[in-house]
Amino acid sequence: MTYVTIGGVTVGVCILFWHLIEWWPGIKGLRSKGVHHAASLAPFLLAWSYGVLAVLGIGGIVGAAARTTLWISNWLGDVALVWGVGGQSGQRVARVTYLPLTATGAAVVLILTVAMLAASKRSRYAADIRRGAWCGICLGTSAGVAGFAAVPLAQAANWLGGTVYGAIA
Repeated sequence: MTYVTIGGVTVGVCILFWHLIEWWPGIKGLRSKGVHHAASLAPFLLAWSYGVLAVLGIGGIVGAAARTTLWISNWLGDVALVWGVGGQSGQRVARVTYLPLTATGAAVVLILTVAMLAASKRSRYAADIRRGAWCGICLGTSAGVAGFAAVPLAQAANWLGGTVYGAIA
């Protein structure tokens, strides 16, 4: 299993800040069309949730892609910390335990993978979807506030998989 380092979390937080600053409509915009502007965050947040679930996957192509993305993000963040501000590299900030996905929960993640790939190719929100998934992969297994979302998302995927596949089978 690939663990997230401070560098990986830094990359995830940078992606999050970049997106929020790019999205920010200003106070006047939020007051006049608050619901519209809040709804424009939905593609990023949905993709972020998918990224968290993808990094929880242990095996297969989806899990390998998520682990590789996390490894690259850890490396990029560690290099930026060491060479950019003189920090230390390789310090883990991952949770000690992971909530595993059940077989049906993994099936839900596979279905979401197909949906995310299609949306990132055809949607006008492709950049938001790609950044959201990358941010979710970086922050999903962290021990901080961002990592707390991993448990309810995994439980929801396991429940949805059990309920949907339980009704079909």
